[in-house]
Amino acid sequence: MKEIKAIIQPFLLSRVVGALKDIAGLPGVTVTDVRGFGRARAAGSPNIVIDDTVEYVKKSKVEIVVPDALVEKVVQTIREKAHTGNPGDGKIFIHTVDDVVRIRTGDRGEAGI
Repeated sequence: MKEIKAIIQPFLLSRVVGALKDIAGLPGVTVTDVRGFGRARAAGSPNIVIDDTVEYVKKSKVEIVVPDALVEKVVQTIREKAHTGNPGDGKIFIHTVDDVVRIRTGDRGEAGI
């Protein structure tokens, strides 16, 4: 199992999530509004948020835990739908997940996703 975290432009969130919903077997998606900065340190971004003299850029974070068989499909979908070709398109991080426990049933592993 893998956890996929993607930091993307907020205006592309519905496009990305809509495409992810079409992937058969996708367990679910968590979305969070976040802020941060990359190499450009938010310079020139139209979505700057200033907090205590630090400039941040508004982003959306999409988090998904999937079976290994779905990793490439999910990553490719996010990459295609979040791509504009401009700086600030975002990043995708892929982490190994050792275990998952579904609170309601106690199911573990892929069954717990």
